[in-house]
Amino acid sequence: MRIAAITAAVIFVLDQVSKWAVVQAMNLIERGAIDVWPPFLTFRMAWNRGVNFGLFAHDAEIMRWVLIAVALGISVWVWLWIRREGAGRWAQVSAGLLVGGALGNVIDRIVYGAVADFLNMSCCGIENPYAFNVADIAIFAGAIGLILFTGGGKADGGKAGRKAGKTP
Repeated sequence: MRIAAITAAVIFVLDQVSKWAVVQAMNLIERGAIDVWPPFLTFRMAWNRGVNFGLFAHDAEIMRWVLIAVALGISVWVWLWIRREGAGRWAQVSAGLLVGGALGNVIDRIVYGAVADFLNMSCCGIENPYAFNVADIAIFAGAIGLILFTGGGKADGGKAGRKAGKTP
C-alpha cells in the first residue's frame, strides 16, 4: 500500500499547489480567464458545486456535505478494497490517483464550499464549455486504472489468480 499512499500524497499536493498557484497567486478568481495557449489551453475560473460537469449541483449547503461524505466514503472503500486484495503496482497507483484526487476536491469543498476548476481545453473549432482540475484528471485516470488493473484478469498480470493458487 506504500505505492498507493505515495501516489495519493503526490496527487493531493499537485492538485492543491496548482489550485493555489492559478486561483490565488495568478488571481484567477478576479480575472476570470487567462489565455495560456489559445485555444488549446485557457485557465477559466469555475466553481463546481456538483460532481462531474456540475451534475447534482445545488445551492443547498447540505449537498456540499453530502458530496464530501460520498467522496470520503468512496476513498475509504477503495483504500480498504485494494489493501484487502493485495493489489499489484498498477492497481495501487490507480487507487492512489483516485484517492488523492478525491481528497483534493474534498479540501476545496471544505475551504471554498465548491471545487475550484480552472483548466479549459478546446480544439479544432470545438469550444469546450467545461473546466476541470488536476484532481479531476487523477480521479478519472484512477477509475479507469482500477477497471483495467483489478479483477484477476490479464491486465493485472494474473497476480490475483496466482495468489489463489491458480495459474493464469
